[in-house]
Amino acid sequence: MPPVAIVTGRTSGVQDEIQGEIQGEGQAGKGSGVIPGSGNGRVRQPAALIRLLTGLAVVALALLLADYARATTGGLASDVADAAALVPRPLARIAEGLTTGAVLLVPVALAARRLLGPDRRRALQQVSDGLLAAVLAYGATLLLDLGCERLAPDSLLAALTQPLPGEGNGHSAIVYGYLAPVLAFMTASGSRERRVPWAVLALSCAAGLAGRYTTPSALLLGLLTGWTVAHGTLYAVGTPDPRPRPGEVLRALRESGLRPVEAQPAGPDRYRVRQADDRPALDVQLLDRQAVTAAAVQRAWRRLRLHTAPHPRTLRSPRTGLEHEALVTYAALAAGVRTRRIAATAGIGPDTALIAYEALAGRTLDRLEDGELTDDLLADAWRQLALLQRREIAHRTLVPTAVLVDGEGAVHLVDFADGDIAAGELVLAFDIAQLLTVLSLRAGPARTVHAAIAVLGPEPVLAALPVLQPIAFPRPIRQALKGHPADEGGGLLEEIRAEVLRGRAQGVGRPVRVERLRPRTLLAVVGAVVAGWWLIPQLFAAEENPVAVLGDADPWWLALAVLAAAASHVAAGVGFAGFVPERLEFRNVVLAQLAGSFVKLVSPGGVGGIALNTRLLQKAGIPTAQALSSVGVSNLIGLVLHLLQLGAFVYLLDFQPGGSELKVLPTVVGGLAVAAALLTVVSAIPPARRWLAARLRPLTAEVLPRLLDLLRSPGRLAVGVTGQLLVSICLITCLYCCAQAVGRQPSYAAVAVVLLVGSAVGNTAPTPGGAGAVEFTLVTLLQSTASMEEGGATASVVLFRLLTLILPVLPGWAAMAWLQRRRAL
Repeated sequence: MPPVAIVTGRTSGVQDEIQGEIQGEGQAGKGSGVIPGSGNGRVRQPAALIRLLTGLAVVALALLLADYARATTGGLASDVADAAALVPRPLARIAEGLTTGAVLLVPVALAARRLLGPDRRRALQQVSDGLLAAVLAYGATLLLDLGCERLAPDSLLAALTQPLPGEGNGHSAIVYGYLAPVLAFMTASGSRERRVPWAVLALSCAAGLAGRYTTPSALLLGLLTGWTVAHGTLYAVGTPDPRPRPGEVLRALRESGLRPVEAQPAGPDRYRVRQADDRPALDVQLLDRQAVTAAAVQRAWRRLRLHTAPHPRTLRSPRTGLEHEALVTYAALAAGVRTRRIAATAGIGPDTALIAYEALAGRTLDRLEDGELTDDLLADAWRQLALLQRREIAHRTLVPTAVLVDGEGAVHLVDFADGDIAAGELVLAFDIAQLLTVLSLRAGPARTVHAAIAVLGPEPVLAALPVLQPIAFPRPIRQALKGHPADEGGGLLEEIRAEVLRGRAQGVGRPVRVERLRPRTLLAVVGAVVAGWWLIPQLFAAEENPVAVLGDADPWWLALAVLAAAASHVAAGVGFAGFVPERLEFRNVVLAQLAGSFVKLVSPGGVGGIALNTRLLQKAGIPTAQALSSVGVSNLIGLVLHLLQLGAFVYLLDFQPGGSELKVLPTVVGGLAVAAALLTVVSAIPPARRWLAARLRPLTAEVLPRLLDLLRSPGRLAVGVTGQLLVSICLITCLYCCAQAVGRQPSYAAVAVVLLVGSAVGNTAPTPGGAGAVEFTLVTLLQSTASMEEGGATASVVLFRLLTLILPVLPGWAAMAWLQRRRAL
């Protein structure tokens, strides 16, 4: 066990206590090196990373606006230049010289002020960080200036620069760089001086504009560069640990009227403090800026994703979080709930606050032995929650560490940092669902549900079933559910539902949708934006306008493309039905494949089609396990046939005139080589190998036995293989006809390779229907593999996606509605 830092003081007088703190701090630093909370180490603060990413995004946005919003930026620069022309030239030069000198003196003055302060060690570290950030910021401005001068279009250079006063003096700097190091130093050194340095910077900006040495866009770009580089430096090298030292914690507690004599670290941002005169010990929780920022990011994401997530109050300050936790804790005490009593709250500097509780001797729920989880203990836990429910107080994070059992077996609910008062019924139901899950993980669903109904009654427990969903649980509960043995068969939550409904005629309502935004929905939106950003300029920037090319499309080739696209749904139905030994109604199978065109728009890759086909088989009376096996066999054989077709058409390209069409071969071979290398790496790493084995277990346990059953019916297997091959042939023919319709004559083999590679990319893309990824891949490969120019390739792909992705949506919706009315889906 590593040594811990212990800070002691004596109670004979204030002077002795302070001297004890200083000696204790020095001993802690010498004996244990870097200790959590000791202030000797460096930490990477999430706030620095967030500000770095924000700065990079704003710099990119500023460059885009300078280039695309030329009228606005040019008009602003022209107005500023006209106003600057009114300033006498000698006066502008004098102002520029004076402000330049003042700006250069700002870092010197700030560094001297910091180094002459009380905490010189931390000040020296921060000043060193500021100097490093200033050097990097200056280098970044030079690189940005050089890069823009060599690579940026003339329109961007015109927006960022202007002719210097006088004849033959060239143009102003692309980035007004000398302010960036100063701002970087001010930011990275942690200076809290705001008025004078910012006033000097503002005067220097005004002098630069008045002297026509820069433009507003270049000035903004320089300031953004300095601010961004400063936070990048802070995140890269870390900042001096801002958390208070143990002596500072003791001093703050003593100023609050307590008598602490010893502080011992008890975990991240926690201390166990012993008091004099046999007073009860204290559990001290620190709330600093680093912890606040990390919690704020997590809460903001949960607030965006979930309807019932708590508001991100901690975005304000550590003191605000402390006040909220204290308020909910006092409300719980007033309701009669057993919890830790607050001994003191205090602030330590501008960025840290602490809350001190009277220590409770006991163990949390996750540290109890199974034999200690008696029925009386379960009932006591539910009684404590009932007291909260009666006063409409929500805990929100009833994880195992929030349930503490003292030496006498009494249950205490602790950690109310995320709690709420005057909570609604839905939020209160979440507390019941969380406690049901946490206790069932240790004591089993039967005993947990029996104790809950005995204390709360059946109605509140039944009302919590619709919110019994993993997505609404805190991360510790979700992780415990994944590792629970019951999760392999049916899941613990299903067992809880069954136990609650046992012997009751009353049904449970539909699950409440608590998820506001799914990650895949966010990916779909991003993918659609990227696809539109890339595709729309292609429609108008090509040498031959694709819109005009589509308008002149050959109607006969277009009709053949439509027929091929329609035939692909029938072929998909044949291919799917062939891998199901049971008898299916072929009409429903074909309509289900057509309905997949509608489902494809709201699900990534082939996920929607898999779910749709599985549901079709379930409604046809096929057990779920066998339905999943049939869908798995269909997808497995489809993958094998896809690779075989790709290899065959790549081989056929060798017989085409010219060798340019084999450019796709290195891509295919490279992709297979990368896949093989990844498989080798995964197989060599035990955790990754176990993860892969768990993912492949359904293949060996369900899919392969189903495939062996199909081998006994070679006729049905041949129908399935034929259907799978026809699906690819129909789609290849559709793309080929689209290219012919717009007046291009690529080889059929080249189009086949392009389509097979593009569809593989679309199935792996997280966007609905592979939007963005498919279009980019098809257009790029048609140009390189089929030797088509950009305009013709773009027109062919747009027409193909119109026939296979957009137009089938409405018929797909009608087919899905028809199947649902017939209870076939």
